[in-house]
Amino acid sequence: MPAGTLYRGREGMWSWVAHRVTGVLIFFFLFVHVLDTALVRVSPEAYDKVVATYKTPIVALLEYGLVAAILFHALNGLRVIAVDFWSNGPRHQKKMLWIVLGVWVVLMIGALYPVLGHAVRELWGS
Repeated sequence: MPAGTLYRGREGMWSWVAHRVTGVLIFFFLFVHVLDTALVRVSPEAYDKVVATYKTPIVALLEYGLVAAILFHALNGLRVIAVDFWSNGPRHQKKMLWIVLGVWVVLMIGALYPVLGHAVRELWGS
C-alpha cells in the first residue's frame, strides 16, 4: 500500500470519529427516552420512580454530557455541510473545525449553570 494512502490520524479523522460517536450516543439517549416516556402508559407509579432517579447529581453530569454531544454533533454537522456544498470548503475544513471547537467550548461554558446548577445546589445547598 502506498504511503500516500495511509490516513495519519489528524484533526479530520478525529472529527469524523467524534461525529459518529456522538451520533450513536444521541441515538441511544433517544431510544431510552422513548422507552421511559412510554412507561407512563404502562405504570404511572413506575414512571414516577424512574423520573425521580433523574434528579440526582450523577444524572445531571450525564445531562451535561448529552448537551456536549448534541452541540458538537450539530456544529460539526454544519461544518460537514459547508465542506460538502461550499466550493472552498475542503480547503478550509481544518480552520472550520477549530472554529466549531471554539464555539462548542463557549457554548459548553454557557451551559454549565443551566445544566449543572441544580446539582450543585443539591450537593452544597443554596
